[in-house]
Amino acid sequence: MPIDNRSRFIKGAGVVLAVSYPVLAISTFFRGAYQLFLKEGDINPVGPILTLTASLLYFLATFGFAIRRRWAWYLSVTVLGIETAFTLVVGILSILYPEMIGSTVWRYFGIDYAFFPLIQPLIGLAWLLYPETMQAYGIREAAE
Repeated sequence: MPIDNRSRFIKGAGVVLAVSYPVLAISTFFRGAYQLFLKEGDINPVGPILTLTASLLYFLATFGFAIRRRWAWYLSVTVLGIETAFTLVVGILSILYPEMIGSTVWRYFGIDYAFFPLIQPLIGLAWLLYPETMQAYGIREAAE
């Protein structure tokens, strides 16, 4: 992919992340809170607790994307790494032990959210590791 197209793709990915992370953070928060506190019947708390954990990670990532400081870049990279690991681990466990995992945003690798919980952090990491993004956060010096 030529540099010009790659740069446009990365900038577009940044726009998608700026919109998708807050939306996913809010929707997963309300889903987890509803399942944990308002849903009637005997529920498995693992799913709602995992969903609320995902929501917290999405909020932290949103915060890290919004603030262009070195520490925010490190926060975002760490959060997206954790998010990716949780999505993969919970996705595998939901296939092997569906009754243990229950209903969560990471179930079956985020199938209830069109696999966005799996794809989104990978796009986020690509965006954060792109040289122009790293320059914006003060991680990398501008090329002269």
